[in-house]
Amino acid sequence: MRISNTTYDILKWVTTIVLPAIGTLYFALAQIWGFPYGEEVVGTITAIVTFFGVILGISTKTYNTDRVEGIIYEDEDTEIDDDEI
Repeated sequence: MRISNTTYDILKWVTTIVLPAIGTLYFALAQIWGFPYGEEVVGTITAIVTFFGVILGISTKTYNTDRVEGIIYEDEDTEIDDDEI
């Protein structure tokens, strides 16, 4: 699975910073103010973070494998070997 650098960067930021921060904030506020479903909300966010982490891991593995094999992809239709650069 290949995704663009911009998409990767956004997903990585959301996965590593935004969603854990939201989960922590909601859990803390649920304990303090009695918001409903604190554990359920945090469990759901954790599942989403795990899913995005797997997608990012697959994308990173694909990217690194392509780099090791000497293939650099410009876009979906273009394939450039290192010898052509």
